[in-house]
Amino acid sequence: MTPLPALMVAPNGARLTHADHPALPVTLPHIVETARACLKAGADGLHLHLRDSTGGHVLDAGLYDEALAELALAVPDMRVQITTESVGLYEAAFQRRLALATRARLVSVALREILSDGDEAAARRMHAAAAERDIALQYILYAPHEVERLAAHLGRDQLAETQLLFVLGSHGGVDGSPALLLPFLARLEQLNVAPDWMACAFGPPETDCLLAAHDAGGKLRVGFENNRTMQNGRLAPDNAARVAEIRRLSTDQHHPAP
Repeated sequence: MTPLPALMVAPNGARLTHADHPALPVTLPHIVETARACLKAGADGLHLHLRDSTGGHVLDAGLYDEALAELALAVPDMRVQITTESVGLYEAAFQRRLALATRARLVSVALREILSDGDEAAARRMHAAAAERDIALQYILYAPHEVERLAAHLGRDQLAETQLLFVLGSHGGVDGSPALLLPFLARLEQLNVAPDWMACAFGPPETDCLLAAHDAGGKLRVGFENNRTMQNGRLAPDNAARVAEIRRLSTDQHHPAP
């Protein structure tokens, strides 16, 4: 199974526009340009969201394969993960099919979305099919209790071999904090499992949250999808600046302020 990148950039997300930041990459050419800059700045992974012709969130296997092909040419050393996020537009069955329908080897699925229709058997079939096709599913967990829910869904042994994303804060304007990471880690310790995990965090505390995740042995997801400010509180000029800052601080044992 393809491991999670150590430092993944999430440059746009599904909801933001140029009103949120003029450097937000919306078109595929801008996403490719951003990927090049972020790879140079130290990211080894990209979390991919695509937009339709009007700038709206879209899940489409053909568009994903087109984007993956262009990114493979532009940034062959960068691992690319596609999203299956619904944003209220897509049903769980469609998301489960999409997870298996592209050339992507890394795919993120939100546990609460993939099980939203209650069809746990179908979700387990998706998981098994992904494993057979060497597709690494990363389960997005928005709350610590979802660790137990995923363990009950997949079984403890499979959980130990599964990729996770712990989300600190929320799209609703709730900023993350390092303290929010601790209950997720406590659940893993209680279950005595050590999966491949990553953290992301909303709002200006993103930097402190990611440094805490790094110190705890996790991998990091940074970028405009979750936060658009630097550690000093100033607006980041672009995604590459955020990548460079997190790369620099996470390799400095003492995490000094800039």
